[in-house]
Amino acid sequence: MTEIPEHLLKRAQEAKAKAAAKAGGAGGDAAPAPAAAAPADAGEAGGGGKIPAALLARSKAAREKAAGGAPEGEGGGGGVATAERPSAGATVAAATATQAPPLATGPEGHTQRLLTVVKAGSIQDVKARPTDKVHTWPHLLVGEFVASLAVTAFLLVFSAFVNAPLLTLANFNLTPNPSKAPWYFLGLQELLALFHPMVAGVTIPGIGMFALMLAPYTDRNPSNRPEDRKFAICLFTVFLMFWAVLTLMGSFFRGPGFNFVFPWTDGLFFEL
Repeated sequence: MTEIPEHLLKRAQEAKAKAAAKAGGAGGDAAPAPAAAAPADAGEAGGGGKIPAALLARSKAAREKAAGGAPEGEGGGGGVATAERPSAGATVAAATATQAPPLATGPEGHTQRLLTVVKAGSIQDVKARPTDKVHTWPHLLVGEFVASLAVTAFLLVFSAFVNAPLLTLANFNLTPNPSKAPWYFLGLQELLALFHPMVAGVTIPGIGMFALMLAPYTDRNPSNRPEDRKFAICLFTVFLMFWAVLTLMGSFFRGPGFNFVFPWTDGLFFEL
């Protein structure tokens, strides 16, 4: 089956109509014209622009007969007219019918061809990408330097007008009771009152520091929103509350002999 484009079918139909008009004007010899244009009609009626092979063979035989000349006994005087008049329509129909199909067509006769699929990112020139990062210098270091100058100036002025709360000179013959470490070590001193020195001074602090070192590798969530960092917030809260409770207990709930007391009953045994 040969595929005929739509515009060629229309051109063949127009040529057929012209040939029929010429045959009607010559008088009574228009009968062979429909036979010559039959392939175009068959192509239209076949659906999809396809001509049956039988009609193509009949059209080819008619062209050969018209080119060689019809015998006198078959058509009489009208034999020549039959061979000549259909030649115009037959020539167009024959050219249409014998036209070579496209070399590369798809399963449904489509001649479009997909070359390649190009990703949008490879052909778009992005000048700048949105980012939430800034340079360390000068954005960060300038702010830190200004903050350090402000803190230094405040401490200088404060120390010039306010004396430090120092106690009397230490007496090495008299140990104060209770003997407490500075407030930032009272958490460890509280652990020493509750556990063995090896557990309180090495094991528990070591586990805490090791857990803090593993925290960045355990929680790798890049979000900055607190509602998305529940694990990190819980970990820091546990660490903070653990040492805060131990420090408060050692500061306000330990009296003489480092025994447990109630500050609202036995008094406050804590000094800066």
